[in-house]
Amino acid sequence: MMEYTILCVDDEREVLESLLRDLEPFEQAGFRIESASSVSEAREVVAGLETNQLALVLCDHLMPGITGVEFLIELAKNPNTRQARKVLVTGQAGLADTVKAVNQAGLDHYIAKPWTAAEMSKVVIDMLTGFVIAVDPAPQRFAQYLDFGRIMEAVREREF
Repeated sequence: MMEYTILCVDDEREVLESLLRDLEPFEQAGFRIESASSVSEAREVVAGLETNQLALVLCDHLMPGITGVEFLIELAKNPNTRQARKVLVTGQAGLADTVKAVNQAGLDHYIAKPWTAAEMSKVVIDMLTGFVIAVDPAPQRFAQYLDFGRIMEAVREREF
């Protein structure tokens, strides 16, 4: 049975800790939560995923070295991470960077800082539901944690 990872990338420790707090409920659902304070750390996490598949990336844009948008583009080009849902969590990305993320990284969602826990939970549930429906042969194992209706509808459609 494949396991899935959520990766949070932000160079501000307080923001990263806030993201991790907001994602704690998803650990109960069986998702592994990883964090990185730079793109180079994030690359190490991704390289170390052996029995886990990257399901969701929550990434800041402005970081030292490579930007979050450039990292998301890398993930979109990599066959092993292409299907991961990509969310830009930032208050700094301009229109050009956001358009680049949409067009070149397949950005799935944009969350402006600061966010609320309820807003983050709603987005993560939506992103993970879409992901498990797309890639997991038995998405119903996540039904009690994610969008029950969407998952059960997908299961019914697969039966026909």
